[in-house]
Amino acid sequence: MKKSIRKRGQKFIRKFSRASAKAGEDGREHIRENLIERFSHIASIRLLILEWGLLVLALIMLATTQAFWFGDSYAENTFINGGTYTEATIGDVNSLNPLFAATSSEKALSRLMFATITTNDYSGHPGIGLAESVSSDESGRVWTVKLREGLKWSDGAPITNEDVIFTVELIKNPAVSSGYDSNLSNVRVTESDNSELVFELPAAYADFESALNIPVVPKHVLDGADPKTLIENDFSTAPVTSGAFTFNAVQSGATSDEKVYYLSASDCYYKGKPLLSSFAVHTYKNKTAVLEAINSGAVTATAELSGADAELVLSGQFSQKDSSLNSGAFIFFNTLSEGAKNAGLRAAIREGIDIDKIRAVAPATQALDYPLLASQIELTSYPELPEGNLESAKAKIAEIAGGDSLHLNVVTVNSGYLPAVTDVLAEELRGLGFEVDVSKYDENQEFISNVVSKRNYDILVYEVELGAEPDLLPYYHSSQASGSGLNLSNYRNALVDDLLLGARDTLDETLRVKKYESFLEYWVTGVPAIGLYQPNLTYIYNRNVRTYGNDVRLVTALDRFVDVESWATVKEVRNKTP
Repeated sequence: MKKSIRKRGQKFIRKFSRASAKAGEDGREHIRENLIERFSHIASIRLLILEWGLLVLALIMLATTQAFWFGDSYAENTFINGGTYTEATIGDVNSLNPLFAATSSEKALSRLMFATITTNDYSGHPGIGLAESVSSDESGRVWTVKLREGLKWSDGAPITNEDVIFTVELIKNPAVSSGYDSNLSNVRVTESDNSELVFELPAAYADFESALNIPVVPKHVLDGADPKTLIENDFSTAPVTSGAFTFNAVQSGATSDEKVYYLSASDCYYKGKPLLSSFAVHTYKNKTAVLEAINSGAVTATAELSGADAELVLSGQFSQKDSSLNSGAFIFFNTLSEGAKNAGLRAAIREGIDIDKIRAVAPATQALDYPLLASQIELTSYPELPEGNLESAKAKIAEIAGGDSLHLNVVTVNSGYLPAVTDVLAEELRGLGFEVDVSKYDENQEFISNVVSKRNYDILVYEVELGAEPDLLPYYHSSQASGSGLNLSNYRNALVDDLLLGARDTLDETLRVKKYESFLEYWVTGVPAIGLYQPNLTYIYNRNVRTYGNDVRLVTALDRFVDVESWATVKEVRNKTP
């Protein structure tokens, strides 16, 4: 039995050995046929191997290049919170109280720091500001204003109806002498039982909503202050604000004539905290200093340069926007002054001066023949202006003079094209036989008080805001021919007064058109002023920042700040979401 088992085991081992030997031999044969013998073929296919290798390398390089070239497709530069926007302005800052804002610098600071009851919106029409709603009754004499909920001053105190009433009473007070008083004379404002503001007007005023574009000051800070010395109050140097920014500090700039007003983003602004962390207003004496600040990179932007000045900007980092304004440059005659009281003399001056030559020194502006804009109202007809005739004008002036010498005191401000325009006007007047003295002032509170309010001129070459809606009462109604009014011509005409009041009072657009057409007939005949041009805002800004939108239609230069909460200077790269 044991012998049989042993034999079977030996037989199995012999079979296994023979199988293993055969498998080894088959393996060696397989390796020889499929590997070793194939090495001899490599030489014949080396070109094919090289081509495939190069193709793979090219694909790798292409993928790398594509990722590099098109990386921006998956990322974008986005403006983010933070940073400081710096703007250059002209004029001293005598007060930070918005009720006294007179210079360009003061007006810019006022708009940045103080919200208004209503405001011109993106479309260039009156819109809501601090007010949630503004409405009138059928008569146009009673207007109701409801303030937004949750309004706050920069010190955290609530903005209330009492603040508005307090502000209106200050503006109406002759001792304050605010530039906002012309549209609030004889206006009574009270608080209703349902906590709304009720403005009662002496007569209907169809566009009173636009007249409420006034800043509000805090009663809890200024209550008890003497109106006569309000400009000297501590509020003028450290105000509590309601706008996008609040006052931080003021420092001397790089030059003796430069001041820098630092503002911080307000957490209490009704539109929300701005993207910018801060805003710095650099004030200068003149355009030359502003141009130097732009070219040196000291400021981000400026609204103080004309189109001609913009050509002197040397840095390629700056871009330019030109936006039309609802303003007009005029030659205002003081109809009560010795030199310009004669209507025939004023008409002869209009006939004798070369108006095209004067306008030529204000390029990139639109000629303006009348004190109304097509964007304000569409008239069916305009009165014809007399054609120029130098010899006829000289003869009329000589006859009026009667052998006496004629003297004219011509005044303007150092702003935009006005100085150059005034120089050319003076040459034209001298050519008509006048002795002419020209005075150019910085546009500040002193100029307003001592020159404009006192009408210390025979001729004033000046730009005035015409507004979003047509309203010429402030400039030509007899009631405004006073130190606190804007009737810069001291023009008085009872029939014109009735027309202007009627145009302001009526809610009938057809009737309003007829009244303004009749007014223009008197305006052309009486010659209280001569139209020159409609100015533009030339805004120079660093191309790497975001400023006011291209779709914003400006009524005044200050309307550039309508979307200041969205302005930005800081960018970061962020990946786009699919």
